[in-house]
Amino acid sequence: METIRPAGSGEAAAHHPANPSMVRVGTRERLSYGFGEFASSLIWTALSAFAAYYYTDVVGLSAAAVGTLLLIARLLDAFADVGIGILVDKTKSRHGKARPWLLWLAVPYGVAGVLLFSVPDLGPVGTLVYAYISYLLVNIIFSGINIPFSVLNVMITQEPYERSMLNVVRTIFASVGGIVVTFFTMPLVRFFGGGKLGWLLTFVMFGVFSTGFFLLTFFGTKERVKPSVVQKDVPVKRAGKALLRNKYWALLAVFALFTFIGNAASTGINVYYAQHVLQNTELVGTIGLASLLPILIGLFFLPLVIKRIGKRNACLIGISLTVAGSLAVAFDPANITLVLTGTVIKAIGTVPIVGTIFAMLADTVDYGEWKTGIRSEGLVYSATTFGSKAGTGIGAAVVSWVLAWSGYLGGQAVVSASVQSSIQFLFIYLPVLIGVIQIAILAFYKLDKEYPQIIQELTEAKDI
Repeated sequence: METIRPAGSGEAAAHHPANPSMVRVGTRERLSYGFGEFASSLIWTALSAFAAYYYTDVVGLSAAAVGTLLLIARLLDAFADVGIGILVDKTKSRHGKARPWLLWLAVPYGVAGVLLFSVPDLGPVGTLVYAYISYLLVNIIFSGINIPFSVLNVMITQEPYERSMLNVVRTIFASVGGIVVTFFTMPLVRFFGGGKLGWLLTFVMFGVFSTGFFLLTFFGTKERVKPSVVQKDVPVKRAGKALLRNKYWALLAVFALFTFIGNAASTGINVYYAQHVLQNTELVGTIGLASLLPILIGLFFLPLVIKRIGKRNACLIGISLTVAGSLAVAFDPANITLVLTGTVIKAIGTVPIVGTIFAMLADTVDYGEWKTGIRSEGLVYSATTFGSKAGTGIGAAVVSWVLAWSGYLGGQAVVSASVQSSIQFLFIYLPVLIGVIQIAILAFYKLDKEYPQIIQELTEAKDI
């Protein structure tokens, strides 16, 4: 089916009273949606921020082995994402397409998070095998619950500003969850006695909260959006070909790949930077707070920025700030005041990126339907999640591999000059390189300007 070009004229979708999918979302439902991101972040942030450190400095695995583990597990899981997306597209239940997955996987997700941070003493080979299995398990279950959760944004409303607001609320709760995990994990581990037991009890608590908040999302949201043309199940091959014709999805998939490489590397290196450059492991919580609190505050102002200059332009300004904040630290890498200042600047720059990326992705679903006549929310999000998972795996692996290459050994109180230089490169200069690539990608993204006309034509097609 070619581009939908219905005859006749009609009102813009944003003002079309006959289109129930253009609903304004109430505060209660926005908050309920945000709870899902908080639930997700309790485990996922820990996965990015502390898994490598836990494996090297608590469990005793080598940095090289951990780097390989993080990459292989994420790549295997990334392939699983596409299958999960296809299953989501085929899901039909009284609860909708996306919401039932939150009900089914809320408990398994919490349990998987606990298993990840409860590595038993099984000898060198057994410990590594357990780490692979538990790490892969939490990634697969995360995909099974996070892809439908992301699709839920598309299903709640088709009104672009409301989608942006849902994404802003989602990102606010992601920041809150990130702050909770980065700021309180180490103190909680010590409170529960330290060592493996301290990590286990900390994540039992996080796992319980994660399950509870996902259930709140399930009960507090509603799916409303239907395809513009009622369609039978689309063969995977045909849907895949349609996806490849969606140029804006392709751009955002690559953008997400590099974004998550940067996020994973930046999050994973913080604990090493605090311990070996700033000489104080306790500062990891302070750095985490400096990197997340400005995002939390900035998200409240982001809707005004989006209304004025659009999502894409807001991202370009944000990326420029992240580059500037990273370079500021280079003047004196061991100066905690400068490090925190640069981190705050980077965090402010991150606001429009994390606050719009999923809303922009939701727009590409509508663009794909307009362009090809095929609407496949699950495949769009799962294919993009493939890139984000691969990016996260690459970013986490890069941290471990670079540390291993420079001679890092877990548990060292003092590290060599080459290790210091490697840690500084990952903390300061890698974000700059990624920022340049992100700007180049967004130079080709023009959907913000085209979207109103696309929605109008899709709305008219529903009325035919």
